[in-house]
Amino acid sequence: MTVLIGVLIFILVIVLPAMLRVVKEYERGVVLRFGRMSHVKQPGIRILIPYVDQMIRVDLRVVTMDVPKQEMMTRDNVPATIDAVVYFRVVEPESAVLRIENYVRATALIAQTTLRATIGQALLDELLSERDKLNEHLQDVIDDQTEPWGVKVTHVEIRDVVLPESMKRAMARQAESERERRAKIINAEGEFQASEKLSQAAAIISKNPAALQLRFLQTLSEIACENNSTTLFPLPIDLFTPFINMMKDKSGE
Repeated sequence: MTVLIGVLIFILVIVLPAMLRVVKEYERGVVLRFGRMSHVKQPGIRILIPYVDQMIRVDLRVVTMDVPKQEMMTRDNVPATIDAVVYFRVVEPESAVLRIENYVRATALIAQTTLRATIGQALLDELLSERDKLNEHLQDVIDDQTEPWGVKVTHVEIRDVVLPESMKRAMARQAESERERRAKIINAEGEFQASEKLSQAAAIISKNPAALQLRFLQTLSEIACENNSTTLFPLPIDLFTPFINMMKDKSGE
């Protein structure tokens, strides 16, 4: 009886903990039997053969990894300090265990080298204005290299781009010059359109002299609305022609 109790205690204390494993919902257990790949355990309570099976847990959740800041040169020889963030997850637990020693560290190193290579092939304008395309390119390149390890890169984002102060000042001057250029173009276009309208108005008035008189009266009305103490307005010389002729006739008599 004592021996039976001892055996039961041995099973409960030593053997049972080595047999039972709890695999969480976001995990998979890769089982190696005598060092060889056996199978993958699904979530739940799983039984192993003590001292024969070895189970390695693999987390399937998305990993957020920071790519440290690196100072690098763009294709047009502009120095920039850039960092990024990479999102990836394991899709094949057995490959992540058997084909790579540490898939997290390996993915981090590949992300750093790929970021440096990609920025070195891009222009500064592309880095500032076409960041989405660079992010997609980084994701494709990193994902191709991590695919044999059962790692899927879901997203890569260039987070911050730090430029030298001299480059920032040069870009500010360039932006200011561009704004001045656009303002001058808009002003010139306005002057051109106004000259066209004035030319059309002059052509219409030249064909119809009465329009000039109407415009003259309208101008007088606008001047009268202003609170001026003295208003001077010209009169057409044609209005005085009959009086001038009359005075000439009288002097001739």
